[in-house]
Amino acid sequence: MTLTYTAPLNEMRFTLNEVFKAPQFWQNTPNLSHMDSETVDMILEEMAKFSRDVLLPLNQSGDEEGAKYLGDGKVATPTGFQEAFQAYSEMGWIGLGGASEFGGQGMPKMVTMLTEEMMFSANQSFALYPNLTVGASLCLLAGGSQEQKETYLPKLYTGEWSGTMCLTEAHSGTDLGIIKTRAVPNDDGSYSITGTKIFITGGEHDLAENIVHLVLAKTPNAPAGSKGISLFIVPKFLVNADGSLGERNSVSAGSIEHKMGIKASATCVMNFDNAKGYMVGAENTGLATMFVMMNYERVTMGLQGLGASVLAYQNACNYAQDRLQGRNDAGVKNPEKAADPIIGFGDVRRMLLNAKTNSVASRTFAMYVARELDVAKFSDDDTAKKTAQAKVALLTPITKAFLTDMAFNAAVDCQQVFGGHGYIREWGMEQIVRDTRISQIYEGTNGIQALDLLGRKVVKDGGAALFALLDEMENLCQDSTINHAIKDAVLKAAARIRTLSEHLLQVAKTDQHAINASAVDYLQAVGYLCYAYMYLLIVQASGGKTGEFYEERLKLADYFAARILPKLYAHADMAQAGSSSIMAFDDEFFA
Repeated sequence: MTLTYTAPLNEMRFTLNEVFKAPQFWQNTPNLSHMDSETVDMILEEMAKFSRDVLLPLNQSGDEEGAKYLGDGKVATPTGFQEAFQAYSEMGWIGLGGASEFGGQGMPKMVTMLTEEMMFSANQSFALYPNLTVGASLCLLAGGSQEQKETYLPKLYTGEWSGTMCLTEAHSGTDLGIIKTRAVPNDDGSYSITGTKIFITGGEHDLAENIVHLVLAKTPNAPAGSKGISLFIVPKFLVNADGSLGERNSVSAGSIEHKMGIKASATCVMNFDNAKGYMVGAENTGLATMFVMMNYERVTMGLQGLGASVLAYQNACNYAQDRLQGRNDAGVKNPEKAADPIIGFGDVRRMLLNAKTNSVASRTFAMYVARELDVAKFSDDDTAKKTAQAKVALLTPITKAFLTDMAFNAAVDCQQVFGGHGYIREWGMEQIVRDTRISQIYEGTNGIQALDLLGRKVVKDGGAALFALLDEMENLCQDSTINHAIKDAVLKAAARIRTLSEHLLQVAKTDQHAINASAVDYLQAVGYLCYAYMYLLIVQASGGKTGEFYEERLKLADYFAARILPKLYAHADMAQAGSSSIMAFDDEFFA
């Protein structure tokens, strides 16, 4: 009854090398010309082993034991986490995508997203500790001074120190403009930080010798709202001039949250009591700088969902092959036994195919976004960089929200394959459902992501970035070498999204509730279109190739077009229905 996991390396290589032709992309990008497929294969193989042999065995035991608050600000991670984290750090995984000038390995996102998928498949709770450290490193790399980068990045890349993101307060979640944490300037150029932050992943633990908190706070004369937010480095232990650790800073964990899932991840209440902090970037620019980390985390939450759906699918497949129950509608396959394997039943296959088509499309979409991130970071073509940046901005809320929504549905489908056993703790499926549920909530709930997509990324620029993406999809449909039903399906779906977007752009001018009322259904509709586009790319990469693997890609595209894509039109119709039915109720109705 122990969960099993084998990294789908063949699917990963297909996505990387055949769908997106990574080797050619690297050779055509001077800043990535040092990349080679042999090294990447080695990286993927090693992470596959580490995920299977080290992280997966700690998944269920970590959930059972959980992170524990010991009192006096101390937190203990579950048995085995310290050794796993040390091994993970020593193997260089945290600095895999880090800047080489500060000790990182400089790998592109197209590679690191695959290692992150494997980590999230094997152990969602563990993955969050190094994930926050990578995000903090990106934030400091983007906004920190040269001294700050030299002081903190090398230690973060090695895992000797870890990082956090301290935004949320009890009264302030989505609306960060009303945070109460204060930063008072000191004579030595530092600041005294006072306030309480909640829901801080990895805020305290026993995995690293120092924890570097990135804290949003307001200086005494800061403007009201989000324009008055600054960002500060607040280390658990102060750092001496020679880089050694000094005295303990006045920041501590007051407690840890008792959660539905990811129980081995310490989610802390953090108290800052005149803690010494150092401003990152200019005063009142903290939110913009922190968005570097937030957007990284949002993309990564999509990978968390992807990893969860892969683990759920693999175990549900194994169970369906072995579980004898009922008689196959097509005839008895095991006359000597009292029942047939449930894999022969159409409804079980439906649930498994839902999960499989999701994981394939999710990985392809994540790689698509990763490639654009690499173009934005490594290209020496300014026009290409700007185009990629605009596309990433458009796709980030979809990556976070749609991938996690679909992943949760996949996890539930796979749990359902197990029947009653799926609800029993020992089988591990209910843990996957519990762990995955948070991915729809943190880093901005999926409703907030939908508002970001429709309100900021579509309406704000008149749909320019979205329509450019639709043009790209429609242009690929002109490829005469693609001979598959998915081509016409994409053309039809893109046309529906185009007319829906044009409609909402007009309605938003006069209806103040239009965006809020339509955003979630709009994101879902666009998400299904993006997945259809991914299957178009998969079909293009599989065309003319022989073998069972490629034939399966074409069959998955058939299944997606027939059984999944029709949901786009229901969501599009709901988005177009407008706000009148929702806003027709008085506030008193909800009392």
